[in-house]
Amino acid sequence: MMIKATDIRRGMVITIDGINFIVVDFAHHTPGNLRAMVQTKLRNMNSGALVDKRLRSVDQIEVPYVESKTYEYLYSSGDEHVFMDCETYDQIGFPPEVLGTSMQYLLPNSKVQVMFIAEKPVSVDIPASIDLVVKDTPPALKGATVTNQYKEAELENGLKIQVPPFIGPGEKIRVDTRTGEYVERVK
Repeated sequence: MMIKATDIRRGMVITIDGINFIVVDFAHHTPGNLRAMVQTKLRNMNSGALVDKRLRSVDQIEVPYVESKTYEYLYSSGDEHVFMDCETYDQIGFPPEVLGTSMQYLLPNSKVQVMFIAEKPVSVDIPASIDLVVKDTPPALKGATVTNQYKEAELENGLKIQVPPFIGPGEKIRVDTRTGEYVERVK
């Protein structure tokens, strides 16, 4: 299916030069006496790289048919990560290029959305934030009241991130999966 560049929306999958991209952000520009254009920020579904692309408003963009299914992460064995289709209970392992950086945030039994194009998995979509328990972190320093002073913490899944000094072992925190940063403490 082909659409005009002005019909692009966030989250949409588009194909440019045979490569599938997810639209992360877009903005329509009509500068003075020049032709209208669409400035986009796209995530390459093969490599995960972000690309800025300027499209003319009259450009025709290919939009592949995308099917989305819910899968549950079961376990990992070496480089193989096994997921289960929540409807049919079929188990499948996804290649690393489909998973990208999402595996560092997933715990067993986590639900994810998997996007398929022509019955081939192309992307795993995880929640924007995830709650994890702090496994280990150094104790807070007495009198350390500087607000931008962070310390390293290891989370239950082995991920290491920077957290504020008041966070201790055993506490549950929310992590932004897009940036890998601490968001807030969770009760």
